[in-house]
Amino acid sequence: MKILQNSDVPIYKQIAAQFKEQIINGEIAEGELLPSIRSLARDLKISVITTMKAYELMTEEGLISAVQGKGYIVNPQDREMIREQHLRILEQHLQNAMDEARLAGVSPDELVEMIKVLYKV
Repeated sequence: MKILQNSDVPIYKQIAAQFKEQIINGEIAEGELLPSIRSLARDLKISVITTMKAYELMTEEGLISAVQGKGYIVNPQDREMIREQHLRILEQHLQNAMDEARLAGVSPDELVEMIKVLYKV
């Protein structure tokens, strides 16, 4: 996990976003225990309060749940919700690609052709 100290994004949101990505991508499986709040804080050299805020955010989003005496586990994920998450990420990447294409003077037809070629790879 990488934390950017000088980022405009608060550290707890950086942590939650990285865990969320790992959960959506299946890198962290349903039912898997996350690191304890204290151990994650120690590993990342951040405060326990910051780590706790990240876990609370993920709990509010339904990604994880607290289990008494065990810690936080990954909840079963709704496949449609996961698809929606992937589509949102894809849309952002496509928006970035379109912005770059405009700057480079690439026409919409050229961009579509590039996507078709790259999609076949």
